[in-house]
Amino acid sequence: MKETDLIIMDLRQFLMCLSLCTAFALSKPTEKKDRVHHEPQLSDKVHNDAQSFDYDHDAFLGAEEAKTFDQLTPEESKERLGKIVSKIDGDKDGFVTVDELKDWIKFAQKRWIYEDVERQWKGHDLNEDGLVSWEEYKNATYGYVLDDPDPDDGFNYKQMMVRDERRFKMADKDGDLIATKEEFTAFLHPEEYDYMKDIVVQETMEDIDKNADGFIDLEEYIGDMYSHDGNADEPEWVKTEREQFVEFRDKNRDGKMDKEETKDWILPSDYDHAEAEARHLVYESDQNKDGRLTKEEIVDKYDLFVGSQATDFGEALVRHDEF
Repeated sequence: MKETDLIIMDLRQFLMCLSLCTAFALSKPTEKKDRVHHEPQLSDKVHNDAQSFDYDHDAFLGAEEAKTFDQLTPEESKERLGKIVSKIDGDKDGFVTVDELKDWIKFAQKRWIYEDVERQWKGHDLNEDGLVSWEEYKNATYGYVLDDPDPDDGFNYKQMMVRDERRFKMADKDGDLIATKEEFTAFLHPEEYDYMKDIVVQETMEDIDKNADGFIDLEEYIGDMYSHDGNADEPEWVKTEREQFVEFRDKNRDGKMDKEETKDWILPSDYDHAEAEARHLVYESDQNKDGRLTKEEIVDKYDLFVGSQATDFGEALVRHDEF
């Protein structure tokens, strides 16, 4: 097999994965396919500060990063925490506000997104100028596959490219067809940005709206998440989804979902866990009760924000005593 054939094969596999991941995760015919974008939980641990600060550590750092602090001495933990505080203080006024802390928590929870962008950035910033133009992205992603007029994997790459270009233009705020890293992040992960939510809704509707009338009717809604696959009897969850469509999704009771109803479905206004945790951390650490934190106040309360060998050992003793 030629090297160019291998490149084409790799690109096709990447594009298929991108297309499927954008639409929904693969599942069996009897399993539900979920298009709803929920804010993830900050931690899978119980939030009970009387027992431990593990939930707060996961929320503040992200679960994987939080583990790395458990191997540090208290002095090392405080030093690293102090460096983090300097990053959180966005306007460099010497104080950390609830909003700055909330933004940091959201960043820590979605660190994987930024890591994904970094990986893809290297493969698309072909001239290494710190920007990714549409031409660079198109050439890196579609350059080889577009030369094949009849791909044998069933994907319409030209159609996918048109869709990508539309999303790229939406992410590109200044309209120069050149993306900064932030704009490129919005292109790859549009559900994370308010100004990209309309394109998320539009792409979702195009995927589900099989008769192209600009709406999602009940059968299109069910057909997107469930395939009968020759089975006459629907699982119970499918019947529940039919009821959900009639009772809640189709708000104006016209038998179909329009753009706003689809947006309410796939991009619900969830409870803001990050803001709640930010307010909790400020409340617990704000010694002079001025509604904001200094670096000293945070480091003094370091065991609330990060772990260390001392806190890890202390929690182990508590668990031992309970046992």
